[in-house]
Amino acid sequence: MKEKWMVKNRSADFKAIAARFGVSEVIARLMVNRGLKTPEEMGAYLHPDKAQLHAPERLKDAEKTAGILMEKIRAGERIRIIGDYDVDGVVSTYILMQTLTECGAAVDFAIPERVKDGYGLNLRLVKEAKEAGVNTLLTCDNGISAVEQTAYAKACGMTVLITDHHELPATLPDADAIVNPKQEDCHYPYKGLCGAAVAYKVAELIYVACGKERECAEKFVAFAAIATVCDVMDLTEENRAIVSMGLIALHQSENPGIRAICEANGICCETLNAYQLGYVVGPCINATGRLETAERGVRLLLSQDAEEAGSIAAKLKELNDIRKDMTAKGVKEAVAQVENSELLQDKVLVLLLRDCHESLAGIIAGRLRERYNRPVIVLTEAEEGLKGSARSIPQYSMFEKLTECGQFLTKYGGHPMAAGLSLPEENLVPFRQALNERCGLTEEDLTLKISIDAVLALSGLSFGLVEELSVLEPHGKGNEKPVFAERNLKVCGMTAIGKERKMFRFLMEDAYGTRMDALYFGDGEALEQEMLSRYGKETVRGMYRGQDMGVRMSVIYYPSINEYRDTKKLQIVIQHVQM
Repeated sequence: MKEKWMVKNRSADFKAIAARFGVSEVIARLMVNRGLKTPEEMGAYLHPDKAQLHAPERLKDAEKTAGILMEKIRAGERIRIIGDYDVDGVVSTYILMQTLTECGAAVDFAIPERVKDGYGLNLRLVKEAKEAGVNTLLTCDNGISAVEQTAYAKACGMTVLITDHHELPATLPDADAIVNPKQEDCHYPYKGLCGAAVAYKVAELIYVACGKERECAEKFVAFAAIATVCDVMDLTEENRAIVSMGLIALHQSENPGIRAICEANGICCETLNAYQLGYVVGPCINATGRLETAERGVRLLLSQDAEEAGSIAAKLKELNDIRKDMTAKGVKEAVAQVENSELLQDKVLVLLLRDCHESLAGIIAGRLRERYNRPVIVLTEAEEGLKGSARSIPQYSMFEKLTECGQFLTKYGGHPMAAGLSLPEENLVPFRQALNERCGLTEEDLTLKISIDAVLALSGLSFGLVEELSVLEPHGKGNEKPVFAERNLKVCGMTAIGKERKMFRFLMEDAYGTRMDALYFGDGEALEQEMLSRYGKETVRGMYRGQDMGVRMSVIYYPSINEYRDTKKLQIVIQHVQM
């Protein structure tokens, strides 16, 4: 894959900024690189706190929703929460379940099954609620597109309350209340909340409506943080405050489910970070919704018994391990299909993995997009034809292009960067050809652009700087981990690490004579093949023996501290390499 490295060149008075906020000029530059312009923005960024959370009353229909729910509670009417099968949906369901239970509601929940039902409120769930004598449906992390389903529920005499955060369709459901910050006439100042954060806001008002203190909802900031990270929301403004506060709350959490899922994965609840939420905790909760039912994830969070929570967490860990193995197998099959066929020449990759579990198609498509920097569609066999998921790159609007080729599809939906679709198998080849003929992508579009915060020699690193970089956390979408670059580092040795020896530890030296360990966790197999192709076997063998073979590398990296026993050493973690 072609890469283009670009150093950010935003200018500002870094010295003055550093003096004003008591930080280094490196931190000042990093804040400017993240688009922060005013002292107010920088101050809020450096010190995220409760004052940055907006009042829930500013959400359109939030107070109305709380008021209706309070009426239902007083009347003893049955309420059913309809969630979703991903982390955001599971956490949203938990927040509303816990809130309404504490307020004395007759409440239960249901979550659609990914394969059987698809996404969101559906007619089966409405019918089951009607048959069970449910009076009110309360959605979370879904419902904004459920026009037909809402109409049916209303015709059955049910009250429908929608809380969601997804993009608005052309026609909104005729619900009794809709809480979604993206509504045009909603004056909530921050539009980027996840579904669980919306549920957290509504929970505050439910407590107020039933005569309790709104502070009763503060415990849910920890759970809103989990969903914000796992739903890959921008970690800016209010979301940054939610995640920062939520991580602190998680460190002190007594929730048996949270502690059990951490223990099952060998991580410490007291030091839980955003990376672990996104890549350890979240996938475990997601796995049950992919392979079985997401209700188990809600039960984990609701559990008040440590033994029960431990049993559920162990099952989630087991399912996630199975999911990882299935994903690895699917990715391997997909890469082989691309590399050994004419697909390698396509600018839009369309693959059919017949034996792939359909819930994994999106993950595999995402992995291929990362590997090839191209739009990817992964299809699997379904009951009626083919069904799949798409992941795109910024230069290509997947939803727009699927619309252009809609004649080949039976169903599709999504947005520019991700989509879902179905089509008859006989349409696969013409669909793939049409997408590529109309893609409009150039070689420049398919070149991965990597932004670098600054060029920084190894000799410029210090323990103080690495520790100071923590003020930029939590990292994630919209607030990526800072990366630095250095050219022509001498490779003084190389060691393969890991069970499958697919990762590397290099010993590197800069132009000033500073030596440092450099870890590479990328595609080690591909990197080794490139080194063999470029330098030959004898040179690579010499590098393994710790000899200076004259090899130079330019790297993009972030610095870290390696702590082993009582020893601390500076090291860098390489993200990209050029030779």
